[in-house]
Amino acid sequence: MSSIIITATMDLGVAIIVTADLSFLGIGAQPPMAELGAMVTGGRAYIMNAWWIAAFPGLAILLAVLGFNLLGDALRDIFDPRLRR
Repeated sequence: MSSIIITATMDLGVAIIVTADLSFLGIGAQPPMAELGAMVTGGRAYIMNAWWIAAFPGLAILLAVLGFNLLGDALRDIFDPRLRR
């Protein structure tokens, strides 16, 4: 059970990164749809004057992936009987 939880949360983080990468390259959802990778791409043109336009969506991607990984680690610690000693 614990390996399934770890795999699911890691795959969720990978899915977030892949989706952001595809929208960063312009292959993802089209402009009326808001995506973090597209926001990073749009902010690249203003990186010298307004760095926060690209930095905050990138930080949101980082925090989402880190949060899911930490959630999976915490759930593994709770459900793994071998760690209870």
